[in-house]
Amino acid sequence: MKKFILPLSIILLVATSCVSKKKYSELKTKYSETKGNLQKLELKFDKIDRRVEIYNEKINSLKGDNANLEKENALKLDMLNDNVVISKEGRALMNKTLSKIDPKKLASAKTLKDSMNLAVSYNIVRKTLGKTEFNNSDDIDINIEQTLVMISVSDKLLFNSGSYKVKNSALELITKLADIIESEPSIDVMIEGHTDSKTISNIAVEDNWDLSVKRATSIVRLLQNKFNIDGSRLIASGRGDTQPLYPNTSNENRAKNRRTRIVILPNLNKFFALLAEDGIIEKD
Repeated sequence: MKKFILPLSIILLVATSCVSKKKYSELKTKYSETKGNLQKLELKFDKIDRRVEIYNEKINSLKGDNANLEKENALKLDMLNDNVVISKEGRALMNKTLSKIDPKKLASAKTLKDSMNLAVSYNIVRKTLGKTEFNNSDDIDINIEQTLVMISVSDKLLFNSGSYKVKNSALELITKLADIIESEPSIDVMIEGHTDSKTISNIAVEDNWDLSVKRATSIVRLLQNKFNIDGSRLIASGRGDTQPLYPNTSNENRAKNRRTRIVILPNLNKFFALLAEDGIIEKD
């Protein structure tokens, strides 16, 4: 029995040595894989950090642009010196209003007058139009363009085809418009008729120019005679088919081009006069 003890021990030692090398090799492989995965994660984190830096740079840039716009608007208000002295309360009111307006729209305001027109237009939309059904119809579109409030109304709400007589069903809409004009003494209003490109000629209407002007005049006459709006605040204008919103290539597009545009014009002289009455500004 003793003869077999030594060889058996040697065999066990060699076997143990072989297992240890195998485990070592496996561990080394796992280490390499883990190290590779770690390097990949580090690269991903580096990319994420760079993206965060880029986003932060963009945010800081936008903040800087916004701050510059605010400074420009403050400067425009400081330049309010055309025989007008504005109180601290008035300045705060103006700044508060301007701060709520889209910075891109404010950037297009090159002068103090433009900024003030934007402020007045913003208040008109917020205080009056926002409280009516004007904003809840697909046939009525409201925008502030170039410091003016533009209300575009589909002609099917106002007139029958080829006619310039205002429909009875349109009186509710005209009443709301009259209420807006009456509630804002600092504005004037231009009614602008637009047609599609289809020619028209009948006993009552000579052509598209005639139709667009007569439709605008019908609304102006209604505002003045039925709702007692001062005629000096109203303008009737016809553009015929010269300013289409869409190519006149389909019935749908032509229907969109047949419209009446109501342009609300802030009158700064009246606006300042009202502010003076309220003690917000003083006239020299």
